[in-house]
Amino acid sequence: IAELGVMMMTTILVTIVMLLIWQINIIIVLSFVVILLGLELIFFSSVLWSVGDGSWIILVFAVVLFFIMYIWNYGSKLKYETEVKQKMSMDLLRELGPNLGTIRAPGIGLLYNELAKGIPAIFGHFLTTLPAVHSMIIFVCIKYIPVPVVPQNERFLFCRVCPRGYHIFRCIASRNSWNDRYGYKDVRKENQQAFEQLLIESLEKFIRRDAQERSLESDGNDESDSEEEQAFSRVLVAPNGSVYSLGVPLLSDFKDTGKAVVEESISEELKPGPSSESLLSDAEQSFEKELSFLRKAKESGVVYLLGHGNIRARKSSWFIKKLFINYFYAFLRKNCRREIANLSVPHSHLMQVGMTYMV
Repeated sequence: IAELGVMMMTTILVTIVMLLIWQINIIIVLSFVVILLGLELIFFSSVLWSVGDGSWIILVFAVVLFFIMYIWNYGSKLKYETEVKQKMSMDLLRELGPNLGTIRAPGIGLLYNELAKGIPAIFGHFLTTLPAVHSMIIFVCIKYIPVPVVPQNERFLFCRVCPRGYHIFRCIASRNSWNDRYGYKDVRKENQQAFEQLLIESLEKFIRRDAQERSLESDGNDESDSEEEQAFSRVLVAPNGSVYSLGVPLLSDFKDTGKAVVEESISEELKPGPSSESLLSDAEQSFEKELSFLRKAKESGVVYLLGHGNIRARKSSWFIKKLFINYFYAFLRKNCRREIANLSVPHSHLMQVGMTYMV
């Protein structure tokens, strides 16, 4: 039945091509349809007589497989749309760290999620669950593209998610998305150290290229950028001298914060306007500081942050939706292979947080 269905569909599509593209005479097209489609319908009717003799089992298997694929596609699409709707805004991220007392610990955190744009809501769940986050955060999204092999130098592209003081990056693969790209013939299971080394090297290239672009555009914009970063980096100083902010990379860099802020404000009032040479030197210094900060974070270690998002149907949803999402789709997700199996990362470098979305 499946083969005859494919044959009949091919005949119909060829007929459409003959009419719209080739623009063949209508008499020839009708003759083609009547002869071929008539023969195929005769064969199809003969096959239908054998359904009662045992061919119905194949049809049942086809219906079951179609049902499984439909539920998986429906649940995955609903989960992705919910994550897109509930992604965090930049203003909320800037205010969430100081309000929760979040501190930045040395190290690099690789947060895996499926979003190609925006800040995932699971990152806010990390902030509300953990007392500290890593000094450098990289959002990583794995996508498989329909090419045989992706070159190593094109596998990672980066962009900044927040101002430079936040040290939060996104790994991008195209103009508006960030991915860790693989071709369908690439080996999925890579060595952890080789993966981290390639990612760090790509990030260093991005920082170097970004510094070059900033130096070329240093016509007074650096001052506005620094003021913007300073305005975005809200800092709370506790009575014991602790500093809480997402904009603070490491606590050791911000000792005597109150005195530093006062001295900086006084010096800014007294010093004259910066020249172009000083702006270039400041850009080079910030570039070297960021590279050294990246190397120190790499020496402190890399931790893989995995967010497992589950979906549940709301109480006001239809019974069919509750049945599909809460039972069938949940059963498929529990019995599917998780991403951890493809990462080959030691359990000591893994950190997992679960989150439930109501759809």
